[in-house]
Amino acid sequence: MTDKQPPTLSADRVMAGIEELKARHGPPPWATTLVRTDRYVVTVICQAPGHRNDWHYHLVDECWSVCEGELSWTLEGKPEPIRVKAGEWILAPANTFHLIEVHGEQPAIRIAISFADEYHRHERADAPPAPPGALQ
Repeated sequence: MTDKQPPTLSADRVMAGIEELKARHGPPPWATTLVRTDRYVVTVICQAPGHRNDWHYHLVDECWSVCEGELSWTLEGKPEPIRVKAGEWILAPANTFHLIEVHGEQPAIRIAISFADEYHRHERADAPPAPPGALQ
C-alpha cells in the first residue's frame, strides 16, 4: 500500500495538503511517505470503511493523528478498542500488539509517525491471540 515515490516534502517542497494527496492517489487504500529522515518517517494513510490492518507490534512507540473519519485501535492489554476521530491522537507503546480498523461510511485518513526502518512485527514469545477477524 505504501508508494515507492520519494517523500512528498523536502527542502525544495516544504508544504502539502490532504486534498492534494487525495487527488494524487485517488480512492483508498493508499499510503504515501510525507517525510523520511534517518531517524523518523511520517506517513499519510488512507483506508476504506471497514478495513482492518494486521495484528502487529513495533520495537518502538508509534503514534498517529486522525485527519478524517473515525478509526479504532485494539491495543494489547486494553479491554476494549479505543475509538479515535478527526483531530485526535493515539499512541501504541513499544512492544504493544495493535490493530487498526476504519469505522463509519467514509474513508479514514491518518498520519503515522514512526521510527525509520521499523516495520510490522508478528512474532513474539508471549504474543497475545489476535482479535477475531484480524489479518495475520
